[in-house]
Amino acid sequence: PPFDAGFEGIGEVVGLGLSASSRYTVGDMVAYFGSGGAFAEYTVVPAKESVTVPSMKPEFLTLLVSGATAYIAMKRLGNLAKGETVLVTAAAGGTGQFAVQFAKQAGCHVIGTCSSDEKAGFLKSIGCDRPINYSTQDLAKTLRKEYPQGIDVVYESVGGSVLELAVNSLAKKGRLIVIGFISGYKTAAGITPFNGGMLPVKLLQKSASMRGFFLPHFIEDYKEALRSMMQMFAKGELVCEVDFGDMAQEGRFVGLESVFRAVDYMYAGRNLGKVVVDVAPPTVGDSKL
Repeated sequence: PPFDAGFEGIGEVVGLGLSASSRYTVGDMVAYFGSGGAFAEYTVVPAKESVTVPSMKPEFLTLLVSGATAYIAMKRLGNLAKGETVLVTAAAGGTGQFAVQFAKQAGCHVIGTCSSDEKAGFLKSIGCDRPINYSTQDLAKTLRKEYPQGIDVVYESVGGSVLELAVNSLAKKGRLIVIGFISGYKTAAGITPFNGGMLPVKLLQKSASMRGFFLPHFIEDYKEALRSMMQMFAKGELVCEVDFGDMAQEGRFVGLESVFRAVDYMYAGRNLGKVVVDVAPPTVGDSKL
């Protein structure tokens, strides 16, 4: 610190620099990510980090980072093949929901972990074949019993003990994609300890692989991913679940002062879909940038 927080946003253009005026006009609706500062009522965004959207629907916001991460990671690192088994951890979250849908579109059998029966119901509604509520079911025992041949692809965002279980559950030639480690985000170190002493042996025994994915490193795939997802959403082929915090204790995430509540809500694992804050609602003034 100090730094501007907030990675992605969507809003209305209220002013333009000279170079941006060749692409945009005042009143355009644009989405943006990568520059920081989205947790604000007004912000300055480089034109090259922006994309025009039809409206300020929060669903478009879900695609910028969460959707793109799942789309590109599954395509570039997952190498999904029809009939394979895919495990998505935190499957009812912002990016997990997309990983489930893209795996189903590839013809895979999809397992999704979640923390409540409500989330399990949501996962079924978007095509998940086997939701596992880890608060009532033993995840390790369930995977061993129902998938003795192992998991072909794991889309992993929890870290710690869940990551260890994912490694142990890989099938021969299995692929594990690390896209985050939310279990450690509230710890002092930011990372939950991972016992990886035997990792080389475990990967070697199964000819398996474990790779990390960070969206900015795959920016060359971004435009195609966003274009494809927007087309799918327009055709009704992609669910973009948004959580405005209506079920949160203090209510909907409205106004800049509610950002901290939204972050805590997400870290507590209470969200269903992508958490979105309306930082400048119509009663205060239109969302601007």
